[in-house]
Amino acid sequence: MTPGKRKVAVVGVSLSDCGRVDDATPYALHAQAARRALADAGMDRSLVDGFASAGLGTLPPVEVAEYLGLHPTWVDSTAVGGATWEVMAAHATDAIAAGHAEAVLLVYGSTARADIKAGRRTGNLSFGARGPLQFEVPYGHTLIAKYAMAARRHMHAYGTTLEQLASVAVQARANAALNPEAMFRDPIAVDDVLSGPMIADPFTKLHCCIRSDGGAAVLLAAEEYVRDCRTAPVWVLGTGEHVSHTTMSEWPDFTVSPAAVSGRLAFGRAGIRPEEIDVAEIYDAFTYMTLVTLEDLGFCGKGEGGAFVEKGRLLVRGGELPVNTDGGGLSAQHPGMRGLFLLVEAVRQLRGEAAGRQARRPDGELPRLAVASGTGGWFCSSGTVVLGR
Repeated sequence: MTPGKRKVAVVGVSLSDCGRVDDATPYALHAQAARRALADAGMDRSLVDGFASAGLGTLPPVEVAEYLGLHPTWVDSTAVGGATWEVMAAHATDAIAAGHAEAVLLVYGSTARADIKAGRRTGNLSFGARGPLQFEVPYGHTLIAKYAMAARRHMHAYGTTLEQLASVAVQARANAALNPEAMFRDPIAVDDVLSGPMIADPFTKLHCCIRSDGGAAVLLAAEEYVRDCRTAPVWVLGTGEHVSHTTMSEWPDFTVSPAAVSGRLAFGRAGIRPEEIDVAEIYDAFTYMTLVTLEDLGFCGKGEGGAFVEKGRLLVRGGELPVNTDGGGLSAQHPGMRGLFLLVEAVRQLRGEAAGRQARRPDGELPRLAVASGTGGWFCSSGTVVLGR
């Protein structure tokens, strides 16, 4: 934090009901998560003067704020896909540190699974066919195809194997088995991943995130409020954000994600080295995202991600670097823009509130430092937040 500015803490976090939620609207999930986060902090909603939301309504976050009965004097509706919430957390931290807000609530909710089951929406093949995207969409260049192409490039350049990618899904499921809130908890093996139905070469079904319903909320506040909150503070130590491309032909290197920039900025501003991190929560719409983000955040060298994810390194139980400790988007929940769930899980781990999936340092103590790194679009954007207790 820049000298002379206020420190900022996460004082409340929560999830709404998640998984299979057939009887709630996205607005209701927003409200449920928001109420629970405020209760977690022990803070009255009248103290919330900042609000950030994206993905719902014609005028987000105006509609959602109205639904929640909030009248903020600071708002953010940044929408950069899955990285939205880490980027919003960075903006909120800057606003609070500068005195432009006192307490900012970040909220998300989606009924993506229920809407498809009920026929209220269909699975989208693309995000649109205007602007630069018009040159790719006519050729069936779907979102998953873009991730699959990037994974194939990494395999070609560095010898990364299908088994190594599959091990990411296996370890995510093992972590989910410890999480009673996870949607899928039955163990899987590498062979299960490899033998599944092909979705987009090289990704079979279990290489891909699940589709769920659910919401999340995170409450950030100035340091003056911390002493009156119910929970121990988790401090925002550093943040970074970066946008890379929207057209694949404008992406200089398919093996380098925008986390290479956002991570460097976040760690530099926090004064923390990657090797000091105890827990990492990483956006995992596909197994390759986890692998390449670990490289780009500096946990291993470029091209070494395949070897790094092998042999249980990502496990809560016995892993050298517990990653996606709740089971991630591959097994726990993925209702859409999942970045806010990363922040919730990172905070719970640092506060020692992760129940049966609680990670520990080698000395048996609770984690002291965590990183949450969200990715948006098809590696189009990244936001990284370093947290500490």
